[in-house]
Amino acid sequence: MTLKTNKIREFPVAIAVSLFAAIVFYFSTKATLHDLDYTSQIASALLHGQLGLQDKPPDWLNEMIPWEGRYYSAFPLGAVISMLPVALLRNTGLIQNFPGHILASLIAGLCVYFFFQLANAFRAAYSSLEGKSLARRIMLALFPIFGTWTWCNLGFGGAWQIALGLGLLGQAAALYFTLVRPLPFVAGAFFTLAFGNRTELLITLPLYLYLFWRQPDGQQGAAVSSPPQTGNAIGLADLKRGFRGNSRMLIRFVSLPAILALATAVYNFARFHSIFDFGYIHIPEVAQEPWYRHGLFSIHAIPWNIYTMLFQGYESFRHFPYIRPDGFGCSIFLASPFLCLLFRQGGRYKMVAWVAISILTLVLWLHGNPGSWQFSYRYAMILLPWMFLLLTGNGPTTISVPEISLFVVSVAINAIATWQFLWTDQIQP
Repeated sequence: MTLKTNKIREFPVAIAVSLFAAIVFYFSTKATLHDLDYTSQIASALLHGQLGLQDKPPDWLNEMIPWEGRYYSAFPLGAVISMLPVALLRNTGLIQNFPGHILASLIAGLCVYFFFQLANAFRAAYSSLEGKSLARRIMLALFPIFGTWTWCNLGFGGAWQIALGLGLLGQAAALYFTLVRPLPFVAGAFFTLAFGNRTELLITLPLYLYLFWRQPDGQQGAAVSSPPQTGNAIGLADLKRGFRGNSRMLIRFVSLPAILALATAVYNFARFHSIFDFGYIHIPEVAQEPWYRHGLFSIHAIPWNIYTMLFQGYESFRHFPYIRPDGFGCSIFLASPFLCLLFRQGGRYKMVAWVAISILTLVLWLHGNPGSWQFSYRYAMILLPWMFLLLTGNGPTTISVPEISLFVVSVAINAIATWQFLWTDQIQP
């Protein structure tokens, strides 16, 4: 059976799994923070030619920034642009409130679609293994949404959570259109969506360029179908040859990110008179918070972030479910034991994935606050696409008992956390 035939046959499976995920996510979550619609508010102002609100926002939008007669948001321009369709629907009266619940469910379903298609790149080569291989790909596609802290945190449905979800979706889609179906302009558009919502993702740009460099012929699926390169590093001659062969491809990839980066600089300067000032430190009382006394980013924040992300545990009590996560963080490995499989040997993209995880984690650890109200370590949502590459590539071809067991445990943990945070009053800020 040819690769093209497999793709055609499995497209309905990808759609079905995506719809299943979106429906399950919708009915299992409750957008308790949907009123925190900062990006939608600013997007509505942008439709009227304003960069900020003229009138004082409601009290619950306490992170709006009063500055020179206007009220601004600390969200980057990309996050605001992402909400322009929502703002247009609200301004025309088709919707009344911020649809955080629907947006979160759509993001979840689309993420599962692209994760399934990414996993499809590593599928079994033999038809006799196809059934077990398909089961493993479905499991892996569902894992980043339902087997991690994404389920609960994205389920909150507030602007901060939606931005993280769009960062996750943008990366998953960008990797698909880089590794499986190389379309550089489309990949660049999704990368723009990702870093537009989470600015720190811009530092992964060289990794996407490197992955495109490994496809000098520009053929679809070249990155996943070709055997891994041998040797410890790509040579200088290979880099030059790859650059000459892919210069147009790379230009198509970086065009939209470059436009958004320049527009963001202009946007920041027009608001706060500095191209690097996103406004976060101007949020009322933020500068006085103890964890920012060394600045928004500082090496002094690293120990607290390490503890929250890797070591913080659960609280215990006397009735079901007997344990309860702290509302301000817990270890990602306690929230998702499936991640223990990250450290298996092998994987075609092992080096690139670990580089991405390392540099992004360092940036997250430098941030003065490890995430405030959350289940586990919500910022680590942006690591999941790269973790997915590791988990997909370093495991067996077919589904295995250890993977099933860890997957079930991880889903159960996150289902309970989602119930506790979103449907009960057991955990309150």
